[in-house]
Amino acid sequence: MTETKTEYGYGNAVQCTEGEFAGWYHWNHDPYETRSGPFFMRREDDGSYVCAFRAADQHMNGAGFMHGGCLLTFADFALFAIATDALQGDSAVTMNLSGDFLGSAPPGALMEARGEVTRGGGKTIFVRGLITADGEPALSFTGIIRRLRKG
Repeated sequence: MTETKTEYGYGNAVQCTEGEFAGWYHWNHDPYETRSGPFFMRREDDGSYVCAFRAADQHMNGAGFMHGGCLLTFADFALFAIATDALQGDSAVTMNLSGDFLGSAPPGALMEARGEVTRGGGKTIFVRGLITADGEPALSFTGIIRRLRKG
């Protein structure tokens, strides 16, 4: 995957320049997310963020469907992408993440996450979202992020 560095709108993200997710961004400074995904994000025309990745064999459980831990890892990634504007470039950590499993995701499915900041502006940012597999609900999630101000 070829990529170019940028700081526009996504903190310390890099832009993919080839493949299915050309034009999308991802964070390459998190070894766990990189090995787990990789997961991608972009800003939509309406200003919201969408996150995505293609389900592969490495994401599946023993029954052949996406592992719940993979869905929750993707939800954690999506928390920060969805909250990009509220974070204003600050680092942050996840204080709480919860999810409700709604459906399965087979290999090859396009996984997407969309959501919204329900409360932000201070040190604590609240996010809710939905992950779909080929457009079908797979996981609803909520999370709380604690901003770590620079300085």
